[in-house]
Amino acid sequence: MKTTALIMAGGRGERFWPKSRKNLPKQFLSLTGDGKTMIQLTIERILPLVAMEDIYISTNKDYKSLVLEQLPNIPKENILCEPYSRNTAPCIGLGAVHIANKYDDAIMLVLPSDHLIKYNSMFINTLKDASEIAQKNSNIVTIGITPDYPETGYGYIKFNPSLGEGRAFEVDRFVEKPSLEVAKEYLATDEYLWNSGMFVWKVSSILNKMKELMPVTYQGLLNIQESIGTEEEEIILEKEFRNFQSISIDYGIMEKSKNIYTLPGTFGWDDVGSWLAVERIKKSNEYGNVVDGNVITIESKNCIIEGGKKLIAAVGIENLIVVDTEDATLICDKDSAGDIKKILENLKICNRNEYI
Repeated sequence: MKTTALIMAGGRGERFWPKSRKNLPKQFLSLTGDGKTMIQLTIERILPLVAMEDIYISTNKDYKSLVLEQLPNIPKENILCEPYSRNTAPCIGLGAVHIANKYDDAIMLVLPSDHLIKYNSMFINTLKDASEIAQKNSNIVTIGITPDYPETGYGYIKFNPSLGEGRAFEVDRFVEKPSLEVAKEYLATDEYLWNSGMFVWKVSSILNKMKELMPVTYQGLLNIQESIGTEEEEIILEKEFRNFQSISIDYGIMEKSKNIYTLPGTFGWDDVGSWLAVERIKKSNEYGNVVDGNVITIESKNCIIEGGKKLIAAVGIENLIVVDTEDATLICDKDSAGDIKKILENLKICNRNEYI
């Protein structure tokens, strides 16, 4: 069966402000020091499994030019521009009907564009295993990540270790982001995985789930599919997307479905959710500082400092994030990294949109 992929690339990356902006969000930035952007690394990573002509990019219409610039080998018709942001379920549905329009049925990988993977060959092997499971019956497979610390910023997958399919386990339930104490309990049981937001299924399987559980959205998707390649395609896409309920695939499908399996992933995954991820991506010096750009530090410890040509001199600071760009500078305690989005909320209230 043909293997295809939908790469979700419409996010704003707000917790990576001030480098990630409305017109250049995180997935189009290079954060690894090799000059390759996150979306370029995502595509490169799956090429052993998926042909370029079978990779689809779902993105905000404002980012079409960025996708074309950074991924010139992706067929233009495979760049799916959402006219409105409606969360992951409509996004995935749009990709599914485009693939269904091309093939009778196919395996569909659904992957975010802003994750990093350390061990690519192990990742590909995991996707191959997931694809084999997804081909059986109408199985839905989600890639879970084996947790190594009690993270409170991720959702979790509770699985049944005694019920499986190959290397995968049957999912008991999806659980919300826990408190620290609850996360410690999850870690102690060996029956929970982090929810990575990566999925594998047949196109027919996910569309049948939408038909059953999201019938209004499903009908709208069929209307879009019928218009593909016609003069009315953009008009119908805009009309249907405007009316779609904004809902995640987890709420819309995963939490209400059976035949869901999770495959534990141990391939060095990082969702790069905030500036704190830089400490996991790049090496720190002997003082625990991670620095990039024209930076000198004196008696400073455990800081993340990102700059450019302008000199940043840090004296006697500790546990801070400092990010300097041409028109904005962030200074943030590491313990408050999750609150960076509040800066953008404040900027919107103050009508200072040039900094968003």
